[in-house]
Amino acid sequence: MKRVLVSGASGIVGYGVLRALRQTGQDIFLVGTSIYDDSVAPAFCDVFEQAPLTGTPEYLDWLLATLRRHRIDLLVPGIEIDMYHWVDHIPHIQATGALPLLNEPSLIALCKDKWGFYQQLLAAGVTCAIESSLEQDFATLVAQFGLPFLLKPRRGFGSKGIVRVTSEAVFQKHRADIGTVLMAQPIVGNDEEEFTLSAFCDGSGGYFASMTLQRKLSRDGFTDKAEVADSAEFDPAIDELCRLLRPLGPTNFQFRRCAQGPKLLEINPRISSSTAIRTAFGYNESAMALDYFLDQRDPAQPVIRRGRAVRYTDEHIFYEDGLHL
Repeated sequence: MKRVLVSGASGIVGYGVLRALRQTGQDIFLVGTSIYDDSVAPAFCDVFEQAPLTGTPEYLDWLLATLRRHRIDLLVPGIEIDMYHWVDHIPHIQATGALPLLNEPSLIALCKDKWGFYQQLLAAGVTCAIESSLEQDFATLVAQFGLPFLLKPRRGFGSKGIVRVTSEAVFQKHRADIGTVLMAQPIVGNDEEEFTLSAFCDGSGGYFASMTLQRKLSRDGFTDKAEVADSAEFDPAIDELCRLLRPLGPTNFQFRRCAQGPKLLEINPRISSSTAIRTAFGYNESAMALDYFLDQRDPAQPVIRRGRAVRYTDEHIFYEDGLHL
């Protein structure tokens, strides 16, 4: 029996991973963790553990004790903050006998700051990089990017905190944050031609398998609606990025289709929010991670079913007599 802990199990990534692992049919003992004691997480795991806030003084001791108590083999970060915290404590985690599902540490560090990430892509001459700037002069940015343009947080995920600059008045409200907090970018492509591609990477500049979805985002920045798409037009960009960055394991690349070719919005060096959708179409990256990191079996490209997915709100009922609906 394999024993897996998934953090952030109350969120769309966390319970998506738990559901994907359950669907493998393998004998897996699943532990879900969350800071919330009243979430849906217990419905998808064998044991639920309430976690302290990541980054608090007691968190690491709690995590290590939980890993030992449940004899965990693999732990999967369901929220970004856990990924950043765990990568700083890999030796402590491994000392419990558990393996954290983490990408290449240098890539994780690079993805933490979108400006530093852009600088590396620029230096390498990566063609899919979106031109970015820390310029604080409105007229200069309009001449460079046109109007409207975007002010994007250097740190963060999804579409949270992005400012669409439509006038100098809007710009001046945020001007002081450019450089330290925000960076400027042109608007590339349109909302109807945004794609999320997940690849299971080999850490040596290549990848074993991939799947692409054309998607629409929710207000929270997660995939809301998606349709299976061909990956061929993104292959050259993925090849170039993998050779440069050497990601390892599940890696998420987000693109906009443009006249000049695909442009990279960002890389999430982890399992992303559309993992449950990908699993439903035949691409179970959580199962691949289990096989690759615990059994040393290379993933193969799965057959992907065609179709579309729509997310909606549903309920899970916990009856007092212990039966669930």
